[in-house]
Amino acid sequence: MSELNELYQETILEHNKNPRNFRKIEDADKTALGNNPLCGDALQVYLKMDGDTVADVAFKGSGCAISKASASMMTQAVKGKTREEADKLFDEFHRMVTGDLDIETDENHLGSLRAFAGVLEFPARVKCASLSWHTLTAALHDSGEASTE
Repeated sequence: MSELNELYQETILEHNKNPRNFRKIEDADKTALGNNPLCGDALQVYLKMDGDTVADVAFKGSGCAISKASASMMTQAVKGKTREEADKLFDEFHRMVTGDLDIETDENHLGSLRAFAGVLEFPARVKCASLSWHTLTAALHDSGEASTE
């Protein structure tokens, strides 16, 4: 395993063990429920908006290490971003984990989210990594629910 892959694996394990923004936002403006019946992952995303900007974002729920780490890193990545910027990150992340974006050659803004590039090698885990992102999108666009079925 390359040093970079080891670092990415450690990052995912650290975010699973100590997830960031793992809490309920009591006065959230927007929320959505996410469910991955295949893996059993279930979470809720909470957003506090300031106009078109994500002022605060958090999540609660349970899931596998990849799902929880992805939600943790997602909250860090989108806090302070506009709805449009968050949508762009979702698009890049989704294309990365499904093999439609090469993080080495295609322009992207993923930064530490690149840790999930290896998920592509495990097709069943793509849904685990993307659940929180689909749920974020549902909250941002008032859909209320997201599922990876």
